[in-house]
Amino acid sequence: MASSSTLAELFERFRHEAFRLETLDDYSGSGNVDAYRAFQAGQPQPEGYNAGWVAELRGLAHEGKRVYRVHVLRRPLTEYLRFELGWGYQTNMAGGEEFFILDVTDAPNPLEGVPDFWLFDSTVTAVMGYDDQGAFQGAQVLSAAEAERFVAYHETALAHAEPFTDWWAKYGE
Repeated sequence: MASSSTLAELFERFRHEAFRLETLDDYSGSGNVDAYRAFQAGQPQPEGYNAGWVAELRGLAHEGKRVYRVHVLRRPLTEYLRFELGWGYQTNMAGGEEFFILDVTDAPNPLEGVPDFWLFDSTVTAVMGYDDQGAFQGAQVLSAAEAERFVAYHETALAHAEPFTDWWAKYGE
């Protein structure tokens, strides 16, 4: 049974941690489309890029809340992933968000078939929906009873991932 909560409400209500699993190579149909086009054109990162999210992250960190994610990916990186990791992750870290990479280039994917999701306080899950162009189609908020399998996905992701900064030092472009 799905909850009637929205993703925004879950961000307002979580008390300790918000975890995100990212599994796609391309989210270019979602937010920051203009910034992605600038990246593609070889332009420098705009001043104030992602400022709203960074400010929100700083506020959450000030409240003692943790926001972190694992991105499952393969090399070579898609153009979109070079943008997301090079501009987005680097910028968002300034707000306190933590990033990890689960690189399945030379290893089996332990989360094959698992959808993108947010997990709040290990009790509430929002499964993220995207179309083939990486455009966000909405989130399905699941009941607390359904969170257990997503907690297991969370644990698997972290057990196989490495900190983004370590991974980027080896493979960043």
